[in-house]
Amino acid sequence: MAVPRNALKKWEKVREFALGLPGAAEEFPWGETVAKVDKKVFVFLGTDDGSYPLGITVKLKDEAAHAHALTCPGAEPAGYGLGKSGWVSIPLEQKGAPAAELLCDWVEESYRTIAPKRLTAELDGR
Repeated sequence: MAVPRNALKKWEKVREFALGLPGAAEEFPWGETVAKVDKKVFVFLGTDDGSYPLGITVKLKDEAAHAHALTCPGAEPAGYGLGKSGWVSIPLEQKGAPAAELLCDWVEESYRTIAPKRLTAELDGR
């Protein structure tokens, strides 16, 4: 199944943004793309091969951001019990999916929740 072009463009922007954060690294556990900092995942990017609908999963501790993310079409608390810790899965292919800029804001918040203080300080110093 082909991935809608606009969803793929958003996904690529979010991936590029995530990997540009201090200390970020890309890994492929479970056949999925993830961005990690300090060996901990801060964004699940799923797959871009069309085998699953395109989407991202981020950890949002800020209540307003968390609530806002859950209002996106098709968004839901992440599976495997991650939703209880503030993880939200946001599909990118649905009509009304968030803009890349907003997704990048959420990725940055997720990063700040998980990254060590020295790296968030480096980000703030940019």
